[in-house]
Amino acid sequence: MEKIIAPCGLICSECPAYLAQLNDDDVLRKKTAVEWSEMYGGEIPPEAINCTGCLEDGIKISHCEECHVRACVMMKRVSHCTECVLYPCNKIEEFHGKVPEAKRSLEELLADNPLLY
Repeated sequence: MEKIIAPCGLICSECPAYLAQLNDDDVLRKKTAVEWSEMYGGEIPPEAINCTGCLEDGIKISHCEECHVRACVMMKRVSHCTECVLYPCNKIEEFHGKVPEAKRSLEELLADNPLLY
């Protein structure tokens, strides 16, 4: 499967919500709902574990649907934050402070495509 990187650097193609949607996998939905409910301290039902990918048409997992980084990228009509002249901005730096693996993905994307920046 092709690696799909979200604008923020998260890897959509490795996300359980994306994989559950892609494979119509109810077992993965249930497992992920339990894990994420515990991790994020809220009740996440299995039927909410679906996502077609950050920039693709279709259903999004709730935090991706509401994501300010995603909204910014869509408004600017770029694919990743690395394509923005303001990169790195406060929005993405704040997110990367919480999710450093996403920052690594974007830095790898930049390294592979130096003309993006």
